[in-house]
Amino acid sequence: MRFLELRRTGHTPVPADFDHNFPALIARTLSDLTPDERHALRSVALLDSFDLDLATAAAGLQHEAPALRLIERPFVRENPFGIWPYHLHGLIRSTIRSTDDHADDRWSPRDWEQAAARALAALGAQWQDHTGRDRTLLTGCLRQGLALARDFRLDLGWLTDAAWSYVADSVWEPIAPPARPGAGTALEAPADALAELLAALARRQHEHRSITASRLAAVTRSGLLPTDVHQMAVYYLAKAQRDLGDSAGSRAGMQLVAEGDGRLAPAARRGLAHLARLAGDFPTALNTARTLGWAGRQHRIEGDILWPHGDMHRAAAAYATARDQAEHHGVAGERATSQTQRALVPTHPHRADDELHLAEQYLTGLDLRATGFTLRIAALVRDAGALPGLDTARALRAEIRDAGITAAEADLELALAFHHAITDEPDKTRAVIDRLNELTRGGDYAYYVDIAHFMAGLPLPGPSDIRWTESEEHLRSAWHSLVLARQEHLRTGS
Repeated sequence: MRFLELRRTGHTPVPADFDHNFPALIARTLSDLTPDERHALRSVALLDSFDLDLATAAAGLQHEAPALRLIERPFVRENPFGIWPYHLHGLIRSTIRSTDDHADDRWSPRDWEQAAARALAALGAQWQDHTGRDRTLLTGCLRQGLALARDFRLDLGWLTDAAWSYVADSVWEPIAPPARPGAGTALEAPADALAELLAALARRQHEHRSITASRLAAVTRSGLLPTDVHQMAVYYLAKAQRDLGDSAGSRAGMQLVAEGDGRLAPAARRGLAHLARLAGDFPTALNTARTLGWAGRQHRIEGDILWPHGDMHRAAAAYATARDQAEHHGVAGERATSQTQRALVPTHPHRADDELHLAEQYLTGLDLRATGFTLRIAALVRDAGALPGLDTARALRAEIRDAGITAAEADLELALAFHHAITDEPDKTRAVIDRLNELTRGGDYAYYVDIAHFMAGLPLPGPSDIRWTESEEHLRSAWHSLVLARQEHLRTGS
């Protein structure tokens, strides 16, 4: 690049022209630029990548010519397939931002801060001016914007709305900007807290829920976020606590968000319905579900209540309605989750194939770990009674435990109870019931123990504490009928 710069100016290169260390060479390169080009170069050094409009806006220039000349320089690389096609090599960027170039127009810390503010505003304008849903642009703007706001202690501004757009689809692409060299782990500014919040939400698909809960608890304790985004952290902390079996902590968080009546209030009311269901209080769960509407995912929650009651036709219909609503609203994560729950409904294995295939299609490209577990459990339900062995289930159990998702482990054990009831293996069914008793010792999902007894035609060991919406006789008949239907299919193939 140095050679090309010299040749461009008509100078014949000699060895002494290259007798520079890297920072000195960058300083020499800066001296070869016009003042406006140097201004634009320093501005784009704040960005991972940029286009002509972004470079011009970040530099605060009234005309594009300096930025246009800059991108034609050999030290500006081009990737025509990126969101923003131009970028500087990382070493060049860091050197420009750290070296003392001794130029007359070198920047003060205030100059760098003002350029960062311009770049942040320009990124926000690109995202806000774009029409339609573009996850790639959204995540790109968030990554660059969070880094600028964090490094220069800028106000969050448009980043809060972008964060809400990020969580709306439940897609969870990696979003955290690179760590600052030499920076500590303490949360010191709103941008630190927002970056940690979004990073924790994305990483929860790959970490044990206890790690997620710890990270989100630190965000909520920091007190750095605006009220509505703080409630986002509280809500997702409550979800993690529910996954870990901490229903009391989860209920307190959900109640706080529901009473705040913010953007996540419908979701928090849904969370309270979930918690009532987990505790076996189905009348309360159903009454709450009927008030939720689309914002609270009413039909999926109704499916979650109908399913334990063995009302599989109505549960499947509720999940299908939830899936179709999500598709209508363009919420990819909810569509995948609802379809996966539909695939979990015990139906004829041939129909189950279609439901599983559709769920797999909807999950493609999404990072939804718990839903992925549900899909694999649904495959076990489809094959119940004809499983070649239990190695797949054992491996899945180990993965679920590594993730710390209690609900998925309970679903897995119930699927195995279904299998052993079909194969008429009461001893193995009782072994599953023992594991379910251990899993549900805290009270959540205790109704799975009852269902396992119903499927196998076994008497309950004593009076049940579960508050069903139907009689025990009705529930026993519904679940045992599913076992008998599967046995008939395996005998006749019909």
